[in-house]
Amino acid sequence: MSEITSIESVQKMLGAQDYVCSRALATVVFLSLRLGRPLFLEGEAGVGKTEIAKAIAAALGRKLIRLQCYEGLDAASAVYEWNFAEQMIAIRTAEASGGADRDSLKTELFTEEYLIERPLLQAMRPQDGGAPVLLIDELDRTDAPFEAFLLEALSDFQVTIPELGTIKAPEPPIVILTSNRTREVHDALKRRCLYHWVDYPEFEREIEILQARAPEASEALSREVVSFVQKLRTEDLFKKPGVAETIDWAKCLLALDVINLSPEVIADTIGAILKYQDDISKLQGSEAKRILDEVSATLEPV
Repeated sequence: MSEITSIESVQKMLGAQDYVCSRALATVVFLSLRLGRPLFLEGEAGVGKTEIAKAIAAALGRKLIRLQCYEGLDAASAVYEWNFAEQMIAIRTAEASGGADRDSLKTELFTEEYLIERPLLQAMRPQDGGAPVLLIDELDRTDAPFEAFLLEALSDFQVTIPELGTIKAPEPPIVILTSNRTREVHDALKRRCLYHWVDYPEFEREIEILQARAPEASEALSREVVSFVQKLRTEDLFKKPGVAETIDWAKCLLALDVINLSPEVIADTIGAILKYQDDISKLQGSEAKRILDEVSATLEPV
């Protein structure tokens, strides 16, 4: 990673992947890459936590390995499984041919030929182009036992398979953990990482992000869209729209050849930015027009 020489080089590297980030975020990414420390990103859904892992992997030419967390995820599911179907075929074949004895067959069945590698084990393997980027996404969806296991795995960058022994990464992967903060992640795990809260971007930065991801949008439409979304985030909503929704909405408007926002256009496309019916109901009738009027009053002519 000789190209990572400064915070500015990180911003330039990510910018080349259409990821516009603040200096604060670029600083913690720079430190994570230089020091080899896992990076823990917390923030609301849709603010770009997952995307930064994709951008880093693409920029560095590394393989991206993603562990999508969910309730009930355990160590076995995250590390490896045995291919029971293939093992049963091997057993039936051996029985039919009267071949190997029980002990030798047992040894043959628990070899890497029958091993299904899951994300954590894949991340410990050498990869073309260098150590992979390991994205552990939405860690807050798991429970405390999995966090404890992960703490050990990330401390030594190794996993143990009873039948095969310990597998240690020849080069530690670049680890990025994300959380939407639906619950608190244990301090012991956070202490192993560099931490950054990814917040909603300020107006001008969100404009930059939108121009990078939806360059076909005119400056006037982009400013209307961003202003309206940012105004929505100040409303009493169950789920505030993230940057991902800003981009999706702009692309929907472009597909409809919309030049300027109107209450009718907002009503027709509101499902691109709000995902809960209670929130959508709050924008029915005059509410959308009220917010649009407030936005229009604050925007200067382009």
